[in-house]
Amino acid sequence: MHPSPSLPRPSLARAHLALRRNAALAIAATALPLLAVALLATSAADLSPWFTVKALALFAVAAGCVWHGLAAHRPHARFGAANGITLLRLAMVSLLAAGLGESAAPGWAWAALGLATLAAVLDAVDGPLARRRRQASAFGARFDMETDALLILVLSLLVYALGQAGAWVLAAGALRYAFVLAAIACPWLAAPLPPSLRRKTVCVVQIVTLIVCLAPIVPPALAQWIAAAGLAALAWSFAVDTLWLARRRPHSVEAAS
Repeated sequence: MHPSPSLPRPSLARAHLALRRNAALAIAATALPLLAVALLATSAADLSPWFTVKALALFAVAAGCVWHGLAAHRPHARFGAANGITLLRLAMVSLLAAGLGESAAPGWAWAALGLATLAAVLDAVDGPLARRRRQASAFGARFDMETDALLILVLSLLVYALGQAGAWVLAAGALRYAFVLAAIACPWLAAPLPPSLRRKTVCVVQIVTLIVCLAPIVPPALAQWIAAAGLAALAWSFAVDTLWLARRRPHSVEAAS
């Protein structure tokens, strides 16, 4: 995270305005190819007419959340190439989510597999690019993390919708959001966690296992074991973080409980 610069208030205001203008251009530049891909997919894969509407609506909601959190990207005056890549990944997640309910369309499972794989591969690009260009920020880190969480949620829904695993696989996508909701009742869960290679590795493992389960050549019996292994790793990682936070609860919280 970058410290706030000691710039005059007018300069900060101009920088924030420039950031919002740049972000708006990035969102528009991503929405146009998203629309083109959705229309092409609707025609080529015989998807329902609602596929494009769903993809655009989901991306619009997600882009609104991105816009709302832009202040955390200060002092940068540009959205940045790294965030642009994450925004592209978000568009891919929107396309995947729009595909829910389209499992009967010919070739949709293979298309979802390819799209999910590309979104996962690009996840290895945005972070290093932001650091190399000195554009890393709290916003970028949160943006990347929430996009990963949304991807896992959508992948778990797709694996279930395609009949590759039972409803229990949805727990993989729900864990992150259950953790956030639990922090409302237990504020100590919202305390910042230190960087962790274990956490990043488990996130990649979870995404990869769900992508493998999407492959039509993977039988459901095998897919269930693969998905279960990924879910077990994710649950273990959340348990480790929860225990770490519990051990560092403020004494006032412990006394009040």
